[in-house]
Amino acid sequence: MHIEFRHLRTIRAIHQAGGLARAADQLHITQSALSHQIKGLEDQAGVELFVRRSKPLKLSAAGMRLLRLAEKILPEIEALEGEFSGLRDGSVGRLHIAIECHACFEWLFPVLEKFRKTWGDVDVDIRPGLAFDALPALMKEEVDVVVSSDPEDLPGVTFSPLFDYAPVFVASAHHPLAQKKYIDAEDFRGETLITYPVDRARLDIFSELLTPAKVEPAAVRQVELTAVILLLVASNRGVSVLPDWVVREVKYSSDYITRPLTETGVTKRLYAATRTDDLNKPFMADLIRLAGIEAKKLQMA
Repeated sequence: MHIEFRHLRTIRAIHQAGGLARAADQLHITQSALSHQIKGLEDQAGVELFVRRSKPLKLSAAGMRLLRLAEKILPEIEALEGEFSGLRDGSVGRLHIAIECHACFEWLFPVLEKFRKTWGDVDVDIRPGLAFDALPALMKEEVDVVVSSDPEDLPGVTFSPLFDYAPVFVASAHHPLAQKKYIDAEDFRGETLITYPVDRARLDIFSELLTPAKVEPAAVRQVELTAVILLLVASNRGVSVLPDWVVREVKYSSDYITRPLTETGVTKRLYAATRTDDLNKPFMADLIRLAGIEAKKLQMA
């Protein structure tokens, strides 16, 4: 017996309509074509599916069994069709994000809060566990967006600029280095440097200043939360380097100061890395637009 989806739709339509004519209209086929379809299905089944000469037309016991199957399967098929339609028009999809910039949690959540209000059918997730292998994960389609300050020339990947920021030195207002106008690599010798729990290669202070100058601080203390880093700095338990917008956004206390790194300062740019083909998806384009709006707010704060 070969049952097709159209057979299940026919059984359901006849049951709902109570007659062949109304069911044929509902299915957008002729009554004659519907009658032939029913006969062919009954020939396959070897049983009658309808009680003949009943008004309205009623299903037999075998027909009711087929109806129960239709009512179980067709809603799932229709839901799948709706999902595929949403994928085609870009209203649904998956947005799994990996973050190489640890501080960006502070900035990203307001963006995602606005995003979900428009794109409620997009599955959003943050994958911090993939942070150190984020770009390979992007190319393998394990994640869909990577927030990074380290662009690379990768086939099929586009780095969309989000905003520029300056890594700044942060210390207690009572720290001796607070008297300086700017901070050089040598100033970190003998200091306890408080950082996020991120590999050194991903930290601006090492990649932009200490590693090129071959300077090693006296100790490195890793702390998860920005507010705790600032609490320790304000208590003169160490010094740190944070993005300027993070310090402005958190605004923990007035017991610490910020200074530029080097006399000319250091500027970095944050990017959203995506697969190039995905930029055509409306929700992806909107995410980058919303990120840009939020970035301007941070820069104006």
